[in-house]
Amino acid sequence: MAPNNNTKKRKRDESRTKANDLDTSKPTAIFEPGQGRAYTLSIALPGSIIANAQSQDLKATLAGQIARALAVFCVDEVVIFDDGQGNPRNPHSAHQPHPQNGHGDAGYSGYADTNYFLAHLLSYLETPPHLRMQLFPLHADLRTAGTLPSLDMPHHLRAHEWCQYREGVTVEDVQRHGKEAVEEQGKKKKKRKSGGSDEVTTSSLVNSGFKTPVTIPASIPPHTRVTLKFAASTPPADFQTAQLAAEAVAPSAPREEAGYYWGYAVRAASSLSTVFTECTYDGGYDLTVGTSERGAPLSSLAATAVKKSPVPEFKHMLIVFGGVAGLEVAVKADAELAGMGVTQPEKLFDHWVNLCPGQGSRTIRTEEAVWLGLMGLRGVVLDRGIKS
Repeated sequence: MAPNNNTKKRKRDESRTKANDLDTSKPTAIFEPGQGRAYTLSIALPGSIIANAQSQDLKATLAGQIARALAVFCVDEVVIFDDGQGNPRNPHSAHQPHPQNGHGDAGYSGYADTNYFLAHLLSYLETPPHLRMQLFPLHADLRTAGTLPSLDMPHHLRAHEWCQYREGVTVEDVQRHGKEAVEEQGKKKKKRKSGGSDEVTTSSLVNSGFKTPVTIPASIPPHTRVTLKFAASTPPADFQTAQLAAEAVAPSAPREEAGYYWGYAVRAASSLSTVFTECTYDGGYDLTVGTSERGAPLSSLAATAVKKSPVPEFKHMLIVFGGVAGLEVAVKADAELAGMGVTQPEKLFDHWVNLCPGQGSRTIRTEEAVWLGLMGLRGVVLDRGIKS
């Protein structure tokens, strides 16, 4: 008996209708403001892990995996420290200012300076895409960065999306500068006659991804990244083309005022000890966690039905990951710690944990440990972090 084509078509139409009825939307794709968040989450890891990747593509991919973990788990700061296992920056190497752009560091650093390479790529990936060309000149480190997965964080806004906060970069007011150039001689003559002073600019134009630059009441040098706050939380009419005004605020304002996750800051540290001593937060880190397969099980930090979590409330939490040889080599290479008589890394931390007890592989790579640690400590972070 010949198949009934009409019946097959009807079945296909019914299946398509059922599929269209499914809710496949992602609530996380729309970031809604909520309660402000006071606490911060930082991680530290050595740049020497880049040396473990054998090619330029693999080095960039490794950095991309780290960046994805930072974004997914809302890390506010990443510190790249030197554990003595990578290649330090050589002032006489290829990392000299490029004669064509003058921005410096035009040479590839994935082999010569792994700490710089990792910090460079993490900074690039955190920057909103519409600002990258203005803040990052052409560089060999970024050759394959375009193939890395997008972080798609709340501050990576599209031109048609509205948020009360927005990242931007200051630009030169071409019209104003052109007028000043024409009138420069006349101004000098008037100044000599009247003894007056030059006019002081008290505003700046900011490219924030809209068709029209935003004006802020502050004089900021061009090519400076700024965080903007608009007066209205709801989108004004035709905000993409309207002449909008905003104010420049601290990068932490979206997090502290509205609870937005607003990307991560990248900090370089010359040693393990400077991760702590050069902390940019007032009072430093009040909760520190070191990771090692010789530590206590990660589950020991979690609260259960019969016991409370041993982790106190914190404002600034730091999780430190070791490189291929662990944190022990970072302690050994740190002259400051050697002078203090510190030889065991666990003495530096409030908690010393094993992220994966009974692991099936001889080693857990650092990029894997970052995902394991941030996932395993997610409940602790949400439960013990001080909200306001």
